[in-house]
Amino acid sequence: MAYSAEPSSSLSFTSSSPLSNGSISHNVSCSGSESVPNLEVISLSKLSSSLEQLLVDPGCDFSDADIVVEGIPVGVHRCILASRSRFFRELFKREKGSSGKEGRSKYSMSDLLPYGDVGYEAFLVFLSYVYTGKLKPSPMEVSTCVHNVCAHDACRPAINFVVELMYAASVFQMPDLVSIFERRLLNFVGKALPDNVIPILVVAFHCQLNQLIAQCIERVARSDIDDISIEKGLPDEVVKKIKVLRRKPQEDCVSNLPPVDPLHEKRIRRIHKALDSDDVELVKLLLTESNITLDEANALHYAAAYCDPKVVTEVLDLDLADVNLRNSRGYTVLHIAVMRKEPSIIVLLLTKGARASELTSDGQSAVSICRRLTRPKDYHSKTEQGQEANKDRICIDVLEREMRRNPMAGDTSISSQIMPDDLHMELLNLENRVAIARLLFPAEAKLAMVVAHTEATPEFPKPSSSKGSSGNLMEVDLNETPTMQNKRLHSRLEALMKTVRLGRCYFPHCSEVLDKFIVDDLPELFFLESGSSDEQKVKRRRFMELKEEVQKAFTKDKAELSLSGLSSSSSSSSPRKFGTNQKVRKL
Repeated sequence: MAYSAEPSSSLSFTSSSPLSNGSISHNVSCSGSESVPNLEVISLSKLSSSLEQLLVDPGCDFSDADIVVEGIPVGVHRCILASRSRFFRELFKREKGSSGKEGRSKYSMSDLLPYGDVGYEAFLVFLSYVYTGKLKPSPMEVSTCVHNVCAHDACRPAINFVVELMYAASVFQMPDLVSIFERRLLNFVGKALPDNVIPILVVAFHCQLNQLIAQCIERVARSDIDDISIEKGLPDEVVKKIKVLRRKPQEDCVSNLPPVDPLHEKRIRRIHKALDSDDVELVKLLLTESNITLDEANALHYAAAYCDPKVVTEVLDLDLADVNLRNSRGYTVLHIAVMRKEPSIIVLLLTKGARASELTSDGQSAVSICRRLTRPKDYHSKTEQGQEANKDRICIDVLEREMRRNPMAGDTSISSQIMPDDLHMELLNLENRVAIARLLFPAEAKLAMVVAHTEATPEFPKPSSSKGSSGNLMEVDLNETPTMQNKRLHSRLEALMKTVRLGRCYFPHCSEVLDKFIVDDLPELFFLESGSSDEQKVKRRRFMELKEEVQKAFTKDKAELSLSGLSSSSSSSSPRKFGTNQKVRKL
């Protein structure tokens, strides 16, 4: 972006900051005393600190204007902003800010920005640099996500925060900051997921950062992002360049996308346009005329990504789409809805049978995706009674509640809020749950396992304490290829999840006891004989209480099944008695 020479805007008050892109304007002759530049640096550092007090010290609030960001007024000193930024100098000359209290000028951030968004925290970081010449570290609460294993070096919140800073630096004409943030965004391009490159490309286009534009276009063109997503998220000029690059017959620039039939693609786009118009009746007509199914058009994916929740409801009510269908990129409809972070659509899909356990091709669950998109500020935000809750937190809570409620959700370890993506961990959790169910409810567990064909799949081996000093070795079939192993483990996972699902469906009270046992009682019961004599008495008393709950749950389920005509499929025997003559097996 072309900027006029503004020596004041690129001035760094101190050279001690490695992030400051400016330099001290007064050079000292080499023949002079070395104490002179040292004194100059000290003086400039003190000046920088003094100006910073105008921002951070409430007792130094001598601001004469307010800039409202996200509904929060930020006091500024027009003389400082005008001296550092040509944009603000021209703005204050026109003096079109509305008058607030005591005749103070007030400006809205949304009115100042011709494109993009700048959040409250990003503006404070920008403002701090304007006053001090030093770039503060990015606040963790807005530049990281709430996924516990993320390195936060290229997650969406980290990228979005730098994008906001770039908008501020570009619009408010601070070229030294533009170069700093451009380097950061260039570093993101190689690390980020293809979808996270889209906002970088958008800000690069608006700010006319040609080098950044070229690298982003190259990355997106090589990715598996479909044309519809590109058209929806990028300016037309950029979309054309990406399509041209994808059509080039270069071996090193071949997209992973499958070949497209033009007529088939045209019919699908007509269905999508009908969805954009909220006209589901037209969609039904187009389906009849074109002989294309909703699944072939990925209509549910499209509606979940771009349409009003009401349209998603109407499409689901047609009962013509597979709610767990994967698109060409391996995403289910729930994955797409989670990326949009619309709670109403997520809940709707879950009630229609969407499985929160489904993983993407890179092993991410819906919960993981949502956590990687959510900032700590939003997740931990506190809302007063009557206030609307944060959507990001609602999405995560709904998905994690589904993971607790729905056994098909892969991770049955409901004691943790973070759902592990590791396949082995999921298998171990499910194997343990089914094993406990067979111990406490043998007949019911057997029935569920028969229906789910669990016995037809080999049991996942548990870590063995007898092999090796580490105590966590498992038997390995050296003749089994990784592909064969992956297929075997997934088939076992599906069988176990179906087993638990059937248990929840037909024996809900028994499942509730299992949930409570796994969360509250299992860790303690593993160590019944540990601790003092008083502690052992408490543990054994709790164990006896649990036995009574098990018996009550079994009786209740059996009575309900008898009333519904299913008593014949229920066990005629009660759960195994844990009498005084029986020893409890240590797990």
